[in-house]
Formats: sequence, C-alpha cells, structure tokens
Amino acid sequence: MTALLADLFNHVYWSDIGWASVDTLLMLGGSLTLTLLLGLPLGVALFLTSPQQLLASPRLYAAMSFAVNILRSLPFVILLIAMIPVTVKLTGTSLGVAGSIPSLVVAGIPFYGRLVESALREVDRGLIEASLAMGANTRQIVFGALLPEAFPSILAAATVTAIALVSYTALAGVVGGGGLGDLAIRYGYQRFQLDVMFITIVLLLLIVQALQSTGQRLVLHFSR
Repeated sequence: MTALLADLFNHVYWSDIGWASVDTLLMLGGSLTLTLLLGLPLGVALFLTSPQQLLASPRLYAAMSFAVNILRSLPFVILLIAMIPVTVKLTGTSLGVAGSIPSLVVAGIPFYGRLVESALREVDRGLIEASLAMGANTRQIVFGALLPEAFPSILAAATVTAIALVSYTALAGVVGGGGLGDLAIRYGYQRFQLDVMFITIVLLLLIVQALQSTGQRLVLHFSR
C-alpha cells in the first residue's frame, strides 16, 4: 500500500504541502479577521445612508456604493498586480503571506460589506419603527435591534466571504503569494505534476467544507 501511494504521489513532498497549508490558513485567518472588522461597519454605513433609512444620504450612499461596485467587479488577479506598490509600502514585500493579505482584505471588505447591507435589509421595518417610537437613537437601534436581529444572516455572510477568500488565496499564487495556490501553479501547472495539483485541490476543498459546515452550525445555533 505504501509503495502504491509512493508511486501515485511521487512528486509530492509532504513537508512542502504542510507549510503551504499553514500559509493558506494564515492568509485566510489574517485577511478574514480584517475583512470582518472593516466590512461590518461598511455594510452598516451602506444600509443607514441608503434611501428611506435612518441616515439617508443619497450622495454619500451613491459614492460608497460606486466604490464598492468598482472593487467587487475588478478581477482579483488584476487587483493583486495593481496593489503591488501599495502592498510593498505596507508590508515591505509583495510575496508570501504578508504580501497577499492587503489585496485579500481590499477584495474582501466590499464583498462582505454588501452582504451585510443585504442582511440588514431583511430585518423587519417594524422593528426600526418600534425602536424609534420608544425614543431610541441611531446607535441604540443599530446595536440593540438591527445587528442582533440580523446576526444569523451576518454569520452566513461571513461564511460566504471566508469561502471566497479561500479561492482568492489560491489566486494569490499567481504572483508568488504562497500557500496551496502557489504550490499548485509552480508544480502542478508549470511542471505538469498532476499529483501535486490533486493534493492541493483536495486540501482546498477540505478547507472550504470545514468553513461551510462550521458556518452552518453557527447560523443554526444563533437563529431564533
């Protein structure tokens, strides 16, 4: 059995696979944390400034919405390349885990922000009106009514964002971003080592499945 596995995966160096998996998880963890921290306020701001909401401001909403749409529509590979000068200034390098996180965050924030906005729109308008009738201010409505009520949907949005970031980490390998994507491109594609490609695909699928399963359990747990 061992000999058969060695023949099937003769190009695979498991230590390299292990380090690449760690790099992918580090990229995912760092970018997801920053994306959630910055994307949630963006989503709340988009919702509050949209028409017929508490802080309705057509011009501000149009400007934020335009910026979000531009970043969301820009292919991630192009964003990676375009952000190289900024990434170098921020991290000192455009390679590896550190060189990938800024681009991942810039791609993730508008994606998550728009999902948060959609989650808040699902909250019953009557809840906002009841809060206003009781004299609550905007801050109290956001933190005491909107976010708690939309929390399961926001968790689901975080799960979708995390899965999207996994695919982005793989694309980061195009410009030497490290991780499983880099391994798949350098060995699986450029050197035609299909066994390496197979292993990286399986590991990425396992990561995605783990994220999806965990997200679904959290959503079910917090749903009311």
